[in-house]
Amino acid sequence: MQYQGKIAVVTGAGSGIGRALAVELASRGARLAVSDVNDTALGETVAMCEKTGAEAHGYHLDVADRAAVLAHADAVTSELGEANLVVNNAGVALMANVEEMSWEDLDWLMGINFWGVVHGTKAFLPHLIASGDGHLVNISSVFGFVGVPSQSAYNAAKFAVRGFTEALRQEMLIAGHAVAVSCVHPGGIKTNIARDARAARDLIPQEERSQRFEKAARTTPEKAAQVILRGVDRKSPRILIGADARVFDATARLSGARYQRVVATVVRRAGKRLGVEL
Repeated sequence: MQYQGKIAVVTGAGSGIGRALAVELASRGARLAVSDVNDTALGETVAMCEKTGAEAHGYHLDVADRAAVLAHADAVTSELGEANLVVNNAGVALMANVEEMSWEDLDWLMGINFWGVVHGTKAFLPHLIASGDGHLVNISSVFGFVGVPSQSAYNAAKFAVRGFTEALRQEMLIAGHAVAVSCVHPGGIKTNIARDARAARDLIPQEERSQRFEKAARTTPEKAAQVILRGVDRKSPRILIGADARVFDATARLSGARYQRVVATVVRRAGKRLGVEL
C-alpha cells in the first residue's frame, strides 16, 4: 500500500500497538482517524502523529457501542473521505476460570474484543469497498490458535475474530472487491493489557502480574506495528508477530488437541509451586 495521503483508521490508539501503528502510519504520510475511550491517552497519540507533520483526528469511541461505531464511520467519511485502511485493534484482557467468571466481565470482554471488531468491520466495510483500494486488519492473538486455562473469554473472542476475519476474506475474494483482509496474531507485546486486565480473583498481585508479563513479552509495540504494515504491504491473510506467535501457530497445527493435556499439567504444577488453587 502507498500510504501517502491515504486514510487510515485505528481503534484502541491510546497506547500499545494502536498508538505505535498510528505513529508509524503518520510517518508514512497517511491521514489518521484514531480513537480510544481514554481521551488523555488519545490526545497524546494525536500529538505524536502531528509531530511527524501528519494530519490526525482523534475520536472518543467505545467500540462495544454499535451505534457509536456506525456514527464514527460516518463522521470519518464526512471529515476525511473513504477509508483505505481500517485496523480494529482495541482490546482488553480478563483472567477468570469459567466456573467463577461473572456475566458482567464476560459481556465486557466480548463487547470489546469480539463485537468491537464486528462493529468496526461492518461500519467501515462499505467505505473500504467504495475506496477501490481498501485493506481491513483485525487483531486476534496467539490465543486465537490455542486455548489456555483462565483465558476462556479471551480465547472465545480471539478464536471468533479469527474465524470471522478468515470468512470475510474469502467473501471479498468471491465478490471480487478490491479489499484485502488480514488477521493479526500477536504473541507477547510490551503493552498495558496485563496491567489493565480484570481478574476474577487475585492469585497474583496486579503489579507482580504486570512485571511477569513485561518480562515474558519480547516484542515492542513499535516492532509489532512494522510487522503489521509489512503484512499489509504483502496483503498477507495471516500476520504473526514474534517468535512466540510462530510457536503457538506450529503447536496448533502439529499437535492437534494433544496440547491441552500438556498445558493443563504444566499449569497445575505451577499452581502447586505457588501454593494456590488454580
